[in-house]
Amino acid sequence: MNFLSSNSPARSAGIESSRSAGQHARSHSPGLRDGDSPEIAQLTFGFLPLTDAAPLIVALAKGLFKDHGLDVTLRRESSWTSLRDTLNRGESHGAQMLFGMPVAAGCGLLGGDQRPLIIPWVMNRNGQAITLNARYKGKVADNARALRSAAIEGRDSGRPLVFGHTLRVGTHALWLRYWLAAGGIHPGNDVALITVPPAQMVANIRAGRMDGFCVGEPWNARAIAEGLGYTAITTQEVWPDHPDKVFAFSEQFAALHPRSVIASLKALEQAGAWLDEPANHAEAAELLARPEYLNCDVHWILSRLDGKIDYGDGRSSTSDYPITFARRSANRPRVSHAIWMMTQFRRWGLHYGAPDYSTVAARVIRTDLHAQALRELGVVDLSPIDGPETFFDGKVFDPANPEAYARSFELHNLAG
Repeated sequence: MNFLSSNSPARSAGIESSRSAGQHARSHSPGLRDGDSPEIAQLTFGFLPLTDAAPLIVALAKGLFKDHGLDVTLRRESSWTSLRDTLNRGESHGAQMLFGMPVAAGCGLLGGDQRPLIIPWVMNRNGQAITLNARYKGKVADNARALRSAAIEGRDSGRPLVFGHTLRVGTHALWLRYWLAAGGIHPGNDVALITVPPAQMVANIRAGRMDGFCVGEPWNARAIAEGLGYTAITTQEVWPDHPDKVFAFSEQFAALHPRSVIASLKALEQAGAWLDEPANHAEAAELLARPEYLNCDVHWILSRLDGKIDYGDGRSSTSDYPITFARRSANRPRVSHAIWMMTQFRRWGLHYGAPDYSTVAARVIRTDLHAQALRELGVVDLSPIDGPETFFDGKVFDPANPEAYARSFELHNLAG
């Protein structure tokens, strides 16, 4: 197996209770030493039944958590809000999350307990899609402008088109809003947006409750397999190599147990490297499809894990940016990506007035923990410095001037 080798062997877990909780960002773990044992060995991590939960599932199945001194239990949740709540209540220690969730918590927008969260690790890039109801097949492809007349007709008749996403502040909602707006459709004004757990998307299309949705795999592939929908566009076509899910901890937990966090990240790095090897995809798909994880047909997982996109409407392609778990420094959390999320909160009126972009991003994004985990594994991070990103509509995001970017869109719902 193509696991990365660790420079320091895992040792038995100890308990360290002398660190004070609640300190700000980089002061959490000022004295970390390579090879220190995890403060807590028995950990519970939350996940949702999605292909991009793969690093957690592989790290458990392949014994990688154990290799780093951890005894991990995975807890499957049904929605992002239930996952958020179990983490806030301390029923889980870390969790797979949408990138926007810890950022929203930093802005006071996540709801629930509002406990500060951190992002020390990005679990994957790419791999999501926007699915449309099969009745639009042959009429609408990757350009939402082809949907605009139907959207306006529905709005004016009092029967708006309905689109599902997984959480108001989540990446799926932001990709969906961006795509619709690029086609001249105002999300929220011209169409209705609703929140639906990922595994329930296909059932809602089948019941005729939605015209489309944005979600992770394998639920887009399932809609195609059942003849209920087709992929209009993948999210990596909207924003090439975009960040998606993250592995998050509460700020307090990371302050008290930095060695447990580091051990977790080292296991996830090795799992991600294994997942990025095409030769391992068939085995990975079989593992993920098991009842205790995604509980689905293995074929819904495998083709898109390989980057082979059957759109379900006669189009097909091999993606230049398939779902990625480690390559191209995929796991490094970037301040610029947190800032982009906030520009969209601002654009769509989720945040009143301008967020404190730099302060929130600096507190949420924990590159120090990421760097420590890689250093202990002997991995060199060659990722470039944060810089401008170009989207499919030609719009360029410059993290140096986020407020101007947030206010530059023709369609928006700016408040304050």
